[in-house]
Amino acid sequence: MNTVVDFTRQLNDYLNTFEQLARKYDHSIHHAEQMELAINAYSHWITDKRHESFWAEKEHEGGTGFTQLVLDLRHQSSRCVAIMEKYRALKLQHGEVEIADYFKNIEECIEKEFGSFHVTSDSKVLLIGSGAFPMTPLLIARRTGAQVVGIDIDEEAIGLGRTVVNTLGAGLRIHLQKASVHELDFTKEATHIIFSSTVAMKYDILDQLHSLTNEHVVVAMRYGNGLKSLFNYPQQETDPLKWRLVDNILRPHDVFDIALYQKPSHVG
Repeated sequence: MNTVVDFTRQLNDYLNTFEQLARKYDHSIHHAEQMELAINAYSHWITDKRHESFWAEKEHEGGTGFTQLVLDLRHQSSRCVAIMEKYRALKLQHGEVEIADYFKNIEECIEKEFGSFHVTSDSKVLLIGSGAFPMTPLLIARRTGAQVVGIDIDEEAIGLGRTVVNTLGAGLRIHLQKASVHELDFTKEATHIIFSSTVAMKYDILDQLHSLTNEHVVVAMRYGNGLKSLFNYPQQETDPLKWRLVDNILRPHDVFDIALYQKPSHVG
């Protein structure tokens, strides 16, 4: 790719690919390989430093057309990630357990999630947007013994996720349910909260969480700015009387970065 025109053309190509792949999902694994290839290629494309200058040029140039393209790509790629998790869960039911490059990257990100705010066996972790293949609950519960609750608005994802947990995490303290944060008693007990990067309304939910959580809670917000905003919902300002940014874990080679928040009375 040599010009900003090529850059924009590739974005449109990815958008068309994701729209087509999303339409093909029929609750089977028929198109799983196509989805996996597309998401893996996009993950590498997003983290390729050579594209940053083209992104900066287009962002400076502005225009409603490019803004809409970014919004559409973010929506469709997030949608396809959710479907890819469903494919992975369905493939597990067929005895297939290989991990695509995208999921390897995510699992590496999970290792660094909370920085100095360590999760222990006494921790209570809430994951918002747990998806159909709940890797984060499985990894946290397996490695720390913590109690983990995952919520999602997608009923099919919750059903598939429970099957995955029963298969790969029997005996672990993991509970998945279709619910919102204000419907859970666990929200008040949570010591750590993680937002999936593909939750569109995550900063609205974070605002709601101020009155629903205890004073010591730590929130890990997965996000993507710049090029990564083509794949993740970006970071936003918070009400400083409710939430303060206490750490920003930038991962240049990962598909998302992590912002850590605490309530102002417990910062520092």
